[in-house]
Amino acid sequence: MPRRVRRYGLSFSWRRATGLSAAKSSLSRRIGYPLTRAGRRRKAARAMGCCVPIALLLAGGYGAVVILLR
Repeated sequence: MPRRVRRYGLSFSWRRATGLSAAKSSLSRRIGYPLTRAGRRRKAARAMGCCVPIALLLAGGYGAVVILLR
């Protein structure tokens, strides 16, 4: 099995160098809403996770009312 070749070197990010990454993350923390697509999806999924049990309870209650009114 061949060994992995590790390449050491410097990497440069113009976003980090200009402070764009730090500004974006601090703004996101301040407004409480993620600015990245993955962050927005995670936040939406978390919000839906707490609504699912409530929706199931409401649907079950609605079904019981419909059955009783027939």
